[in-house]
Amino acid sequence: MSTMRAMIVPQAGAPFELVEREIPTPGRHEVLVKVQACGVCHSDAMTVGGAPGIEYPRIPGHEVIGTIEVVGADVDGWSVGDRVGVGWFPGSCGYCPHCRRSEAYACDNVHGATGVSRDGGYATHMLALASALAHVPASLDSVESAPLLCAGVTTFNAIRNAGARAGDLVAVHGIGGLGHLGIQFAARLGFRTVAVNRGTDKEGLARSLGAHDYIDSAANDPAQALRAMGGARVIIATVTATDAMQAIVGGLGAGGTMMVIGATGPIQINPIELITKSAGVRGWYSGVSADSEDTLRFSELHAIASMNEIYPFEQAQAAYDHMISGKARFRVVLKMD
Repeated sequence: MSTMRAMIVPQAGAPFELVEREIPTPGRHEVLVKVQACGVCHSDAMTVGGAPGIEYPRIPGHEVIGTIEVVGADVDGWSVGDRVGVGWFPGSCGYCPHCRRSEAYACDNVHGATGVSRDGGYATHMLALASALAHVPASLDSVESAPLLCAGVTTFNAIRNAGARAGDLVAVHGIGGLGHLGIQFAARLGFRTVAVNRGTDKEGLARSLGAHDYIDSAANDPAQALRAMGGARVIIATVTATDAMQAIVGGLGAGGTMMVIGATGPIQINPIELITKSAGVRGWYSGVSADSEDTLRFSELHAIASMNEIYPFEQAQAAYDHMISGKARFRVVLKMD
């Protein structure tokens, strides 16, 4: 019997347990992936903390890069040895009304998320639906690029779908695990990129990543500062503090949009601030597998890199605790043997 190792969450709120299991056999539409690296994302807290509907034990992890070891009987287009990425998107059926309308993220037949509704990448092996797979460019390092499968695609997708045109002002609010990637994407996409963060300790980093301007939100009203620049066409809100989001929404310009990708609680917004500018606030789903491929290819072409702290797989608990403390700079990745 061939076995694998996995870091499971045995029940909601419990610490990780390292277990040995029989390697699963892929179903007709699945592949078996030998995991090379898996990012440790704040969304893993849903699995650890016990979001409604999760069945335990569960293996978390949704920033996965590895190679295909076994291909299911009805899988076409993928072969043993292919290097693949698996993100938050768990796959889709391809035939329901949502899938046929290019809304695969809302598939009627495949629900949830990788590492939440199905086992993820905190393991030496994992099963994935073929529809969840993304090709990984050969030049990208598996360990360094794993966070692009969630943090990367989330920011890239939000920016490119926000309606900005080349030269428009795009503000990236927060310089952390999402924001440091958002700055790189916004600048490479041709936008006037403004980084917004409390204090000045990250200003040098923000400018080195491509920011054209910097706003210290501890010393300045960020909304007023953005209005003085002409108003933002897009604000990418990567912060989790809702009061900080409320403080910056007034910085939108005419027809501007605040894309919310990091909130953890309700946001109170004065509708007048939106109505008078024909502005809006939107959420954006991370992305489907094709979006992950776009993110990886764009990152390869423009040398966009995630700044990571690497932990061996066996130290998953320490890696998770470090990530959840907010002290990581800026992503945390588990490296398999």
